[in-house]
Amino acid sequence: MHHDCRCTILPPPLLRRIARNGNSRQRDAALATLGVDHALRLGRATYALLDAGTRRGLFGLAGTQKQRSIYDAHGSETLPGRLVRPEGAAAGTDIEVNEAYDGLGATYDFYADVYDRNSIDDEGMHLDASVHDGRRYDNAFWNGRQMVFGDGDGDLFNRFTISLDVIAHELTHGVTGDEARLVYLGQAGALNESVSDVFGSLVKQYAKRQTADKADWLIGEGLFTAKVHGVALRSMKAPGTAYDDPVLGRDPQPSTLDGYVHTSADDGGVHTNSGIPNHAFYLAAIALGGYAWEKAGRIWYETIRDRRLKPTATFRQFARLTVQNAAHFFGNAERTAVAAAWAEVGVKAS
Repeated sequence: MHHDCRCTILPPPLLRRIARNGNSRQRDAALATLGVDHALRLGRATYALLDAGTRRGLFGLAGTQKQRSIYDAHGSETLPGRLVRPEGAAAGTDIEVNEAYDGLGATYDFYADVYDRNSIDDEGMHLDASVHDGRRYDNAFWNGRQMVFGDGDGDLFNRFTISLDVIAHELTHGVTGDEARLVYLGQAGALNESVSDVFGSLVKQYAKRQTADKADWLIGEGLFTAKVHGVALRSMKAPGTAYDDPVLGRDPQPSTLDGYVHTSADDGGVHTNSGIPNHAFYLAAIALGGYAWEKAGRIWYETIRDRRLKPTATFRQFARLTVQNAAHFFGNAERTAVAAAWAEVGVKAS
């Protein structure tokens, strides 16, 4: 089973569509990105064995204070690169360095302030990131030890530090790996991706102090250049509507279980079928109202920490635990709202 999360923000099927439909420049960038991502997948098991790396960061012991280090890979694929901004250093002129530093900080602050979590592993893990990875690299990922950001091809994709929810999405894969170890396959893998979208959106909402009804519920807003017909990679409010483009194709996400995509690609469609639990969370957050991180987010957070959650959890098993945790941490009204949200996407939570 796939316990390791080969989790890049752009899924392989999207890159393959670009390679098939794009011009020569777009195709070359997509194929190069797929090659890097394949190497990443092969190396994932190695990172999983480096426990000292996950607990301490690249350099230094874990602690109780926020510790960030931003590195510049200078277009190479050798990580981490040269240290350019350690914790507490002033902002420089490189926007990607600054965005990575601020995005890591915003994610750390969210988990610390809202859920009293001490970094990604709840043990003070350093947050490290490398920017300018590769040449025209169209992706960002969490490799089990650090964040890595490509510059984008400048044609279809902007720099991958541009979107706070993307940064928080990838870092949350570390949280999920630490707490729930959801296998990256089928429904469990789609839940893994959905949890990252949920908290990626919540980090952005928390940074903007937005209530659920004021949030855009988009993942990856700003990643597309003006050439792309689309607003983001995914929409939790309306899965399947984020983009419809001649090169990228149409957003394939379903919003209900009736549209579940059965495929062997992308580890069983983890980036596609995550639209179903994504939409359930959105519906629950809107029904509960207020700041989504306070009730809906707390329920989802406690569920990934729930020791009854199995690594191979199905949508129904996950839904059942969210309903139980809604009742346990809040009450019957919240339980009813969460159950109704799952029912609306076709998942029975009983």
